[in-house]
Amino acid sequence: MDILGQDIKYLPGVGPQRKKMLSNELGIETYGDLLEYYPYKYVDRSKVYTIHELTGEMPYVQVVGHILSFETFPMGPRKERVVAHFTDGTAICDLTWFNGGKYAKQNYRIGTKYLVFGKPTVFNNRINFTHPDLDDAAKVDITTMGLQPYYNTTEKMKKSGLNSRAIERLTKTLIEKLPTLPETLPDFIIAERHLMGRDEAFRIVHYPQNAKDLERARVRLKFEELFYIQLNILRYASDQRRKYRGYVFSVVGNAFNTFYSQYLPFPLTGAQKRVIREIRKDTGSGRQMNRLLQGDVGSGKTLVALMSMLIAIDNGYQACIMAPTEILAEQHLQTIMAFLKDMDIRVALLTGIVKGKRRKEVLDGLLDGTIHILVGTHAVIEDTVQFARLGFVVVDEQHRFGVAQRAKLWSKSTNPPHVLVMTATPIPRTLAMTLYGDLDVSVIDELPPGRKPVKTTHVFDARMTSLYDGIRQQINEGRQVYIVFPLIEESEKSDLKNLEDGFEVLKQVFPEFRLSKVHGKMKPKDKEDEMQRFVSGETQILVATTVIEVGVNVPNASVMVILEAQRFGLSQLHQLRGRVGRGADQSFCILVTPYKLSEDTRKRIDIMCDTNDGFRIAEADLKLRGPGDLEGTQQSGMAFDLKIADIARDGQLVQMARDTAQPIIEEDPECHSDKYAILWKRLRELRKTNINWGVIS
Repeated sequence: MDILGQDIKYLPGVGPQRKKMLSNELGIETYGDLLEYYPYKYVDRSKVYTIHELTGEMPYVQVVGHILSFETFPMGPRKERVVAHFTDGTAICDLTWFNGGKYAKQNYRIGTKYLVFGKPTVFNNRINFTHPDLDDAAKVDITTMGLQPYYNTTEKMKKSGLNSRAIERLTKTLIEKLPTLPETLPDFIIAERHLMGRDEAFRIVHYPQNAKDLERARVRLKFEELFYIQLNILRYASDQRRKYRGYVFSVVGNAFNTFYSQYLPFPLTGAQKRVIREIRKDTGSGRQMNRLLQGDVGSGKTLVALMSMLIAIDNGYQACIMAPTEILAEQHLQTIMAFLKDMDIRVALLTGIVKGKRRKEVLDGLLDGTIHILVGTHAVIEDTVQFARLGFVVVDEQHRFGVAQRAKLWSKSTNPPHVLVMTATPIPRTLAMTLYGDLDVSVIDELPPGRKPVKTTHVFDARMTSLYDGIRQQINEGRQVYIVFPLIEESEKSDLKNLEDGFEVLKQVFPEFRLSKVHGKMKPKDKEDEMQRFVSGETQILVATTVIEVGVNVPNASVMVILEAQRFGLSQLHQLRGRVGRGADQSFCILVTPYKLSEDTRKRIDIMCDTNDGFRIAEADLKLRGPGDLEGTQQSGMAFDLKIADIARDGQLVQMARDTAQPIIEEDPECHSDKYAILWKRLRELRKTNINWGVIS
């Protein structure tokens, strides 16, 4: 048996009780799990300070000296504070124990030379170390101490004695026990990428002598982690391409050409033309298309999707567009029908509210092929929905649909249809390569002509009166306004109360205007009616929660006020801002926050005020929040358990891993070559672990 698979309870110092704690709190079950439980920071133990040099602002430091005397201060029944007065000849400092003082008095000797390590603070005008580490200076060789690792632990663990030092000791025991670990990368990759060996990297990452070695060890371990993810994604994508033939759309015919020459509402941007060419090439190639279309809110993705669906219709196939909500599905339907005007193309809607006779008509029309385009929600993937010849599928806002749902669409057809996945949440390239590694990526990076960028400003909530005046002025000029309250979780009662109370306050502030109110707790019909009143211009102010984040299109709305903006993520703020700026007028987004903000929140607000570029915002969001928190990645099961790499900060390594994996898959798509045997063996081992590889693609 591989030693890394050995049960952790057999490691000296662990045993059944500690094994239970390590397993429950950190998921550490085996030697390998402990080896891959990496330190989160390191403290330099190679430098010794004098007490005279210390200040209360310094990080962890060490000093060498001896204890002069002990003093004990009672702290209530059976509790005491023990203080040791300590000197190195330059000054005196205090070592303090609130717990374990009895142990300190019994075990540390006055006059013996100790190496003290801890965080200096100032108390009673004297440097103080609380609960420091003490080592006998005669038994420590400072020149070999290097950097001390620090491991994250939980409160529960600390209470039972499993703190960072305890984890460090267990890791040390493990590393001393381990034989030389086998290599998991071929020599040519190690040489080509100037990587450290695997065995050396594991030993150094836990016990580095210096920062340079540590950096090289971390690069090696990060690269390997990212490389196997990329290798697996590319292998999966290559399999799909070989396995599934795509329908060949050989002609661009009457439907496309008629629309292009007679019905196109405005000239296409260069970016839209480029994306249509890419889709055209894919659908004519004989392989099944899987393409991700990224484009900011309002960049014209729906028009590109429609023109691609017309190519499918020209080749005798049906098309389908799937949206995450009923409101968005209905909006797509209206948009598509407005684009097509009186063209001889039948478009139908299928959502949960299409019932009875209407539903039967839709199902019959799909089965006999008389419906050309179906617009719907996930009702589309129900078993009762069958197509005559489904050839092209558009999935809007992919992150709201799981992979299993996408796969269900494939089963509606003898060959899988071509798939175009659209998202208005721009995804940084490094994340797209990992989350959507099996999809080719197209980007619409131009806005249609005549669009003015939205002006974003930050206002403190103490200045609401002047904000109300600005809103009044905009409405008097004929515009409409969104005011958004932060109901992030639909279950938060206090938020709902804030919205209800806020709505009443706003009615009093603006008695001369009509207001609509929308939130996720309302019945779909009531929500639809309220939205409709705003869309038609009957109401001037829409008070809402984030239910309007996706897809509401009101060109006359020019002001977006986001209350308590500090509670929203960057992607969400950007999505909400995208609801305005859809007409020719200058639009405004006002972020309202209290005065007291954390450092991260201030950065988020500043980024929003500085740029309208969704990709810059997504990059910043990834850096601030990490990949697991990004809009949608968690709920669709795509956040995967990276032990040491960080997609946000290791973008270059992600690219390097992909560039290394790509030619290997091209050369050995069947994964049989002896040249790469070490890789396929390792990939099989990893696929047995708890990483859910299936959802990565």
